[in-house]
Amino acid sequence: MRSIRFDGKLSVRLPKKIQQQRLHRVIREELTQLQRYTVIAYYFRELTMEQIAKERCVNKSTVSRTLRRAEDKLRRFLQY
Repeated sequence: MRSIRFDGKLSVRLPKKIQQQRLHRVIREELTQLQRYTVIAYYFRELTMEQIAKERCVNKSTVSRTLRRAEDKLRRFLQY
């Protein structure tokens, strides 16, 4: 599984199990269906952006923008 870059600084690190639960909740409840699909395909199925673009019949740049917006939203919701 790929890692999402996180630039924030946390004073207390939560246990891994709680981090994973929060991540799954945010993916399920806060991302759009398209963002959710893209995040799961890229990070969990480990498909390349080109492969995702081919599956969705869109340009690679569209996949890149969708993924960037989803990552921004994940960072924002997981920051607290």
